[in-house]
Amino acid sequence: MKQSISFLKLGGSLITDKNLANTALHEIIDQLAQEIKVARDQQPDMSLLLGHGSGSFGHFAAKRHGTRLGVNSDPEWAGFIEVWQSARQLNEIVLAALRVAELPVISIAPSAVVISENGQIASWDTHPIQSALEHGLIPMVYGDVVFDKRQGGAILSTEELFLHLCNELQPARILLAANDPVYSDFPGRNKVLPSINSKNIEDVRNSLSGGEGSDVTGGMLSKVEAALEMVTNSNADVWIFSGLAKGQIKKALLSQPIGTQISA
Repeated sequence: MKQSISFLKLGGSLITDKNLANTALHEIIDQLAQEIKVARDQQPDMSLLLGHGSGSFGHFAAKRHGTRLGVNSDPEWAGFIEVWQSARQLNEIVLAALRVAELPVISIAPSAVVISENGQIASWDTHPIQSALEHGLIPMVYGDVVFDKRQGGAILSTEELFLHLCNELQPARILLAANDPVYSDFPGRNKVLPSINSKNIEDVRNSLSGGEGSDVTGGMLSKVEAALEMVTNSNADVWIFSGLAKGQIKKALLSQPIGTQISA
């Protein structure tokens, strides 16, 4: 791809109440959609791929049924469908807000296009995403169930999807918006880490291992580890930050550094 592409993830903890099943934070979602619109209006040639987590929509059902670990029995397949329905429900809510903001977003469900093997992406025809970008549209992916060659079914997080797409699209920036920044003193929430890299990750690992709500894809530690892999797989600038305060998404999209920089 010749375009300078930005990836932006709206974290599940940012757009849902992860302590309450199937609870979207509509005002926050609307705010984020409007900020994306403002940033894109200020930079009309912006090439953008969106992603969002499933938050309390996917994680509660996934934890109850053990979907991420594999799907084999009839009850587990019923759980697979429940997780799929929950993830799709939240995606429709996010998509509706983006459409109200008059953004040209097209949602691409991983469950329809991605095949995994032992929980790792094995195949993904990304031509629809590339075509959307080439025509000035905003493709959107999200944490979803997928069919798996070895274990029947699996769940892929948005970070795992982004990691795969790094190789295909070589983004210039990867922006991971959560409800919290990355703290060095979690759960104290007083000191934001300015940077994380392969040299200091072990020093901060313990402070990243906590988290709130139900998250079957690993919480902040797994997100930071995935971000480090993204840096390795691309030349992108990678940032993790809080998207709660007004204007943060806009700043990030317009290349104003915020939050924690992830580097090699």
